[in-house]
Amino acid sequence: MSAALSIDTIDLHYGAAQALKGISLTCAPGRITAVLGRNGVGKSSTLRAITGINHISSGAINFGSEVLKKTPPYKRARMGIGYVPQGREIFPLLTVKENLETGYAGLPRSERNIPDYIFELFPVLKSMLNRRGGDLSGGQQQQLAIGRALVTRPKVLVLDEPTEGIQPSIIKDIGRALQFLRDEKGMTILLVEQFLDFCREIADDIYVMDRGEIMHAGPASDLDLPDVRRHLMV
Repeated sequence: MSAALSIDTIDLHYGAAQALKGISLTCAPGRITAVLGRNGVGKSSTLRAITGINHISSGAINFGSEVLKKTPPYKRARMGIGYVPQGREIFPLLTVKENLETGYAGLPRSERNIPDYIFELFPVLKSMLNRRGGDLSGGQQQQLAIGRALVTRPKVLVLDEPTEGIQPSIIKDIGRALQFLRDEKGMTILLVEQFLDFCREIADDIYVMDRGEIMHAGPASDLDLPDVRRHLMV
């Protein structure tokens, strides 16, 4: 089920501007890896490189035994990289059921169903299957975005700021869901996050970014080190 994801000294440019400078990180199978840092330091750019939305200038991205060069995003999704974007990006005019079914696109016909465990993790989705996505609260939309990614049967789940603008009770639900996916499904999880308490509670490994570079790598307990917190201060 699980697959390791590793990034080896990648650079990424937007025109003449360099967003990532020699980024290396490893997401071990069956672990939650968090990438932290202030706004604008390259966290989302790292995820866009992994998912293929932006092409890297140099370096390598390895997914299991595959080297991802200019593999387009839809092929990466079919390979097993599930993506939950910042801002959720659900389809507001589609129902919850229809939003979840958009995850079928890359699946063989035999797998085009919504796994029961998604409704066990997020019961509100089952009770609102026929409601339009735009009618859900921000927290419910985040649960829907995660559910949609899980429909694709990912080996690696990549999440960009999953707690942003979410009420505390749903943050707890999302934390429990990610721990379940790690512990019971053996899933490899990579998240970009700014909420330190959330990362301290659920992450196994952390990377801290500043100005497009990795400044620290280590266990989640390192979040309490003064040198680490210095890079996270606004």
